[in-house]
Amino acid sequence: MTGPAAAWRHWWYAPVPRARIAWLRVLAYGFLPFDMLLLTNSTLAHAELPADLYQPVRLARWLHIPAPAPGAMYALLAVVVVAGLVAATGRLTRVAGFTAAFGYLWWVLVSMSYGKVDHDHLALVVALLVLPTAGRAGLRDRAGTEAGAWAARCVQVAVVAAYFLSAWAKVRFGGFPAWPNGSTTQWALSRRGSPLGRLLIDYPVPLKISQWFTMAAETASPALLFLRGRPLHLAVLGFAGFHAVTYALMSIHFLPHAIWLAAFLPLERLSERLPGGRPQGAEPAAAVPAGTPLASS
Repeated sequence: MTGPAAAWRHWWYAPVPRARIAWLRVLAYGFLPFDMLLLTNSTLAHAELPADLYQPVRLARWLHIPAPAPGAMYALLAVVVVAGLVAATGRLTRVAGFTAAFGYLWWVLVSMSYGKVDHDHLALVVALLVLPTAGRAGLRDRAGTEAGAWAARCVQVAVVAAYFLSAWAKVRFGGFPAWPNGSTTQWALSRRGSPLGRLLIDYPVPLKISQWFTMAAETASPALLFLRGRPLHLAVLGFAGFHAVTYALMSIHFLPHAIWLAAFLPLERLSERLPGGRPQGAEPAAAVPAGTPLASS
């Protein structure tokens, strides 16, 4: 296979160390209890409400997900958390992983079916759905995997999609250049700004500049899929810094999304810091071609 088809296949499937997939699984399944108990725990509260208040989002309607009941939601919580913990150990990765993925999808669809949809959960849902397809992966395994590369790339695409579609939504509903020239950030600071953020309310010009910067960064986010090495790491640091500043000024964290910036990083290097010897696997440098955006710098 040569030409554009070969380049396209290389973009999706250039092998990455299995250790990277193992770390992504630790991140995904370790985050699940935190998310379900603290961030999307509205699912449990919604289950106590009258069923006629349930207005399922489109995917929930397509899947015929019924109105939540307390017993069913508590059982779902237990099943998803336990399945995620099992999958995090590297055992039963497909069975436990898909159980956690589809159970969490049910959970989050219920959470989003009462008038508020959070786009920051897109990458988490995609990660849970694709990581079980990567097969076995250990924290010390430096052997290359094409299936893992595809899963990691899907997570990356989901991260970028959330940014880019956010910019498109600003243009679609707020207008251009109306949105970046508007007062959205000023309104957000007045509504839920931190003490530090409220100090900026009376400075509309810097706030408008920040809105232009935000829209530009979100529009340029597809570059994350093609950068590599230091430029990629600096771009990831920039987006992470954006989320940190947003939280410091407005108490808005986007944590279920922000953690997946890690999918752009060579997480297998963390394995070198584990006690008990060097990572295993044959020829790790050859397993991750230098030309792939997923390669370590």
